[in-house]
Amino acid sequence: MKPVILAVTNDIVNDRRIFRIGTSLQQAGYPLLVVGRRQRLSLALSGFPFASRRFRLIFKQGFLFYATFNIRLFIFLLFHRASLLVANDLDTLLPVYLISQIKKIPLIYDTHEFFTGVPEVENRPMVKKVWLGIEKRIFPKLDHVTTVNGSIARLYCNMYNVQVCVIRNLSLRHKAKPLPHEELQLPGGKKMIILQGTGINLGRGAEEAVLAMEFCDDVILFIVGDGNALPKLRQQVADLNLDQKVRFISTLPYSKMMRYTASSALGISLDKPDYLNFKLSLPNKLFDYIQAGIPVLVSNLPEVAGIVREYKLGEVISSHKPREIADRINAMVHDQEKQKIWRQNARKAAQKLCWEEEEKKLIAFYKQICPLKK
Repeated sequence: MKPVILAVTNDIVNDRRIFRIGTSLQQAGYPLLVVGRRQRLSLALSGFPFASRRFRLIFKQGFLFYATFNIRLFIFLLFHRASLLVANDLDTLLPVYLISQIKKIPLIYDTHEFFTGVPEVENRPMVKKVWLGIEKRIFPKLDHVTTVNGSIARLYCNMYNVQVCVIRNLSLRHKAKPLPHEELQLPGGKKMIILQGTGINLGRGAEEAVLAMEFCDDVILFIVGDGNALPKLRQQVADLNLDQKVRFISTLPYSKMMRYTASSALGISLDKPDYLNFKLSLPNKLFDYIQAGIPVLVSNLPEVAGIVREYKLGEVISSHKPREIADRINAMVHDQEKQKIWRQNARKAAQKLCWEEEEKKLIAFYKQICPLKK
């Protein structure tokens, strides 16, 4: 059987959705090839579970990056055989769509977010015009589309009259062991709370979480991961002398990161509705918190709040005022009875809200489009 080729502009080493989907497809029997980018500091792919190809590009961002990547991807696909093509996000869709038409190969478009609603596009009218133009010309012609949650699926369905299958970014079942107290180095009586992930970006509530620490005396905020908000967050910590209340941990291997998460009294996810993509988001970190079995404090966004309320995993806050966030944090970490209930509910939810369950939908979807040959 010819391979399924997945195309993505990310460095595939750090793309957990690609990793989970690729692993599930390969385990189901699909030969797989993932095409992405290689950056100067990219980790080696030794031990990666499926075949891959990463392009080295002179340009790292902006128009020239996307133009050269799309040209390289088009040429690569033109000379490689495939049984199925998968375009991940709008920035790979054009070359993959053109090749699918030229070579008569079925195509799946997996949109990981509401692409034209991210701030990098929303705040730049000409950039948005280009991406939206590509989307409007191709999306209505697509037969097979997946996305990460119901809100984004409904929006695209209404815009383009195309059915969209929801494959959520759920975490694998994971029983993480908390880190030893001496490794965390928490002062006596202090509790740890966590904000984690690879997308700690501006406008997603991290700034307010740091400011809230000015009003918290019994907790230390661990910010674990990376993102474009980190320089501002470090400056806030320095300006407000919060170095004893906020700690920064660089990006860690997933299993080690989850040990920090499991050690926490609370996981926070405070995305703001300032951009449509943020408003409709369902971030990975929520499901990591669930797998770690910890309570959560989340902002009142439809997808995130819906999960927390349905499974009674913690609390939802509508305000982004630092003092109000701090008051809620202080109350949650000290309420031992509710802590116990929230943790019990998280352990139950972890059995349902996991990739092992979600991948069943993924495999069924792929088999309808590209049946496995016996």
